[in-house]
Amino acid sequence: MLKEFKEFIQRGNVIDLAVGVIIGGAFTNIVNSLVNNLINPLIGLFIGKIDLSNLVLRVGGATFKYGAFINTVINFLIIAIIVFLLVKGINRLTKHQPEKEAPAGPTTDDYLREIRDLLKEK
Repeated sequence: MLKEFKEFIQRGNVIDLAVGVIIGGAFTNIVNSLVNNLINPLIGLFIGKIDLSNLVLRVGGATFKYGAFINTVINFLIIAIIVFLLVKGINRLTKHQPEKEAPAGPTTDDYLREIRDLLKEK
């Protein structure tokens, strides 16, 4: 079992995934800072509030923090846009070279001609 685990860990996919998770975590901190320190105050200027997370709705004894939800949605949208732009940029930088076509093999017509010629010889 230890040998199987070692083989599993040494696969390239597992290491790539681990690096992706670590980079993703650091990237999330950057985006959260962008949203909390730049985007939210900008949105707050238009709706008259500086911090959206303080927006709450009280119904009876329940408190609904819809401002925190709005912050989370904004974070998600910004992360999605940035990831989209990164992937698009990376795809543009790594120009895809067209795959070389395999040499054309014999066609059906070629096989039929060969069969015809062999039959004529007999």
